[in-house]
Amino acid sequence: MSRERLIYMPLGGAGEIGMNAYVYGYGAPGAERLILVDLGVTFPEMDGTPGVDLIMPDMSWLIERKDRLEAVFITHAHEDHVGGLAHFAHALGAPVHARAFTANIARGKLAEYGLAPEIVQVAGPWPQMITAGPFSVAFLPVSHSIPESAGLVIDSPAGRVVHSGDFKIDPTPIVGEAFDPALWAEVARGGVRALVCDSTNVFSPEPGRSEAGLATEIEALVAGAGGMVIATTFASNVARLKTLAEAGSRAGRSIVLFGRAMRRMIEAAVETGVLTEFPPTISAEEALELPREQVMLLATGSQGERRAASAQLARGKYRGITLEEGDLFLFSSRTIPGNERDVIRIMNGLSEKGVEVVDDDSGRYHVSGHANRPDLERVHQIVQPGIVIPMHGEHRHLREHVRLAEAGGFAAALAVNGTMLELGEGGAKTVDYVETGRSYLDGSVLIGALDGVVRDRIRMALNGHVTLTLILDERDAMLGDPWCETMGLADAGISRKPLVEVLEAEIARQVARADRKILADDDGLRDMLQRHLRQKAQNEIGKKPEVTVIISRMR
Repeated sequence: MSRERLIYMPLGGAGEIGMNAYVYGYGAPGAERLILVDLGVTFPEMDGTPGVDLIMPDMSWLIERKDRLEAVFITHAHEDHVGGLAHFAHALGAPVHARAFTANIARGKLAEYGLAPEIVQVAGPWPQMITAGPFSVAFLPVSHSIPESAGLVIDSPAGRVVHSGDFKIDPTPIVGEAFDPALWAEVARGGVRALVCDSTNVFSPEPGRSEAGLATEIEALVAGAGGMVIATTFASNVARLKTLAEAGSRAGRSIVLFGRAMRRMIEAAVETGVLTEFPPTISAEEALELPREQVMLLATGSQGERRAASAQLARGKYRGITLEEGDLFLFSSRTIPGNERDVIRIMNGLSEKGVEVVDDDSGRYHVSGHANRPDLERVHQIVQPGIVIPMHGEHRHLREHVRLAEAGGFAAALAVNGTMLELGEGGAKTVDYVETGRSYLDGSVLIGALDGVVRDRIRMALNGHVTLTLILDERDAMLGDPWCETMGLADAGISRKPLVEVLEAEIARQVARADRKILADDDGLRDMLQRHLRQKAQNEIGKKPEVTVIISRMR
């Protein structure tokens, strides 16, 4: 009989920021009973994933083993932890557990896709334990930039694992629970085999600051503004929205919420009781009837999203409201790496309108929701794990977190996506490696990274496209002239003749020269024409376009 083991394997979120998905298993090798922690998304960018709506982990490994999957646990309601749930819940077929606020958001997502909200079961905080096969799992309250975030206490016959989730050390988070070191010490008292820990801010050398520390600076900024005030932050940061709205209200301004996601988060926080007081809001239509200096907008789009309220205000008008010289626009957020260009585009659009733009370069109007380097060291000391396993970070974050743990006297292991670790009494060792990739939501269809859709789209974006139509009679002779249509290509090249005419002439020559064997074979003829057409385009305009050849035969 094979010995039983405890395993950990990230399918997303380890070696990247976003798309969090972490598998734990216990049992005989190859027959472990499994649980999944989080199922998130990341967002596309035009350079690498044009036209894609969402990017998710490749869940095929887990779907193939869904008969061994006991449950899914969602630590909090950020998109990079819960955004993929609705797209894979049916394929995984396992119950989902989350705290009340997270469950509210998750159920809404499931309902949008016609899935039963009852799939998500509401869990209470520690010490309530949920049995999932050989595992007992509890939600451990933490402070983060969204309400009711939690780490997980994961017990198995092989010992206890603490999965930190996204967290920070904040004694006064305004909304949600404060970080409780005594509670974490209580959880760790019996021994912790592994601490699987957030690595996002491992390079930030100063201790993290509290959410409550922002109120004074934000109030002073809003009180001193003359025209309309607009502030953008993460829609899920309910505590920040409360601080901003209260600052506006104290300055005598009426508050308008701009953005569906923002309204949904506030509604969920009120419905689940995590938000008990929020200043009254008015509609955009009502705001149009007020003097500008009496209005404050809270808008989505802090990361430069093109369809969000902030981008639309920068481009012109949103729900009847336009910005003018003398208005103030506050970015109460940090730009996520990779989004800089989109955010700067919005800032420049606002500047062109004469709007004063205030960002958070000074650190006065935003605090991170993740633990900084000294905070990570403190958690290591509280938990005293047998081994630290960094997660939630790019490779450089994970590697630096390993160094930090080892400098503090703890064993550590670096496990990127697809690395299966056995968590034994002597530490962690790699026992397998699974090929991991990405899944794309493209419109309403879920496609794989290897399906070629995104690759072909990129190639067309880079090289343009030509459609060639050719009609042949029963003797394999051309009927009429070949016909070319181009997309994304210059109208003329070095010959200064229309490109389509140059290409059509080249195809006519090649067909006239071809022997009967080639002309009778559609596949061979198509390959030959593609090759010559691409080469002619290269000579004419310096591009080898993608080519579609349509051959029609008249019988």
